[in-house]
Order: sequence, then structure tokens, then C-alpha cells
Amino acid sequence: MFGCLSSAFAADSAAGLIKNAKGTATVERSSGKLPVRAGMEVLASDRIVTAGDGSVGIMLRDETMLSVGPNSSVSLDKFAFDPATHDGVLNASVKRGTMAVISGKLSKKSPDAVKFSTPSAILGVRGTEFVIDAGQGSEEAK
Repeated sequence: MFGCLSSAFAADSAAGLIKNAKGTATVERSSGKLPVRAGMEVLASDRIVTAGDGSVGIMLRDETMLSVGPNSSVSLDKFAFDPATHDGVLNASVKRGTMAVISGKLSKKSPDAVKFSTPSAILGVRGTEFVIDAGQGSEEAK
């Protein structure tokens, strides 16, 4: 579904896909800001930013589902996944706003390999579904 996975551990490989998007949202990456659209690849270093009317649904290659709410800034800091062994890593930061998570194969195989950070906490994944509310975050995240 996500194409060739032989470079699963490459830093700039596709981590997943945008499944749906509403309102105003952008993907920030080294090449600049891009408007979010369904079907767009999400890279292992992308930052998703939504406005007050925006929301974005993302499916990562390990079947983790992320739902980024309005007025949010979420960075995918690190992602790697080996589909044969289900080994890898997922580190994401919620700088401001909200994100709902339904964990995938990585957290089932290696819960210690999955971490979500907020400005005030680091969350290890032990459950399968949860919501992160980072509030307004810092000025630099906006």
C-alpha cells in the first residue's frame, strides 16, 4: 500500500499517508510548506500544522493512526518500520493542540520504541488508543 519498503529505515522515506484533511492545514518539510491533501505522503521529518478550521488524519506504515485536531502543531521526529519484523521506532511531538492516536504494529511489538512528547511531558505507549492535549503550547510552535 505504501510502495517499496526496502528503505524502511531511511530518514526521508515515507512514513505514511494523509488519509483525510479538512480546512486549513500544511505540511512543513525541508522543501518548504505544502498544503495538506488526501493521498499525500508524510515523511519521517514532517511537521503538520492545522488552523482553527483544520484537521488531518494520517495512517503510518505500521498502521498507527494519528488524528491531528484544530490549532495544532505536530512533528514526526523519527519513524522507521520494518514490515517483516515489525521492529522500528516512532517519536512524535505535539507542540500545541490535540492529537488522537490508535497505535499500530510498532507499539504492539516494542512499546518502548514508541514515544510522544509535549512541551511538558514524554509519553510512552502502553495502550492502544489515547488523546494528547498539549494546550496552546509555546509561542515558537505557532
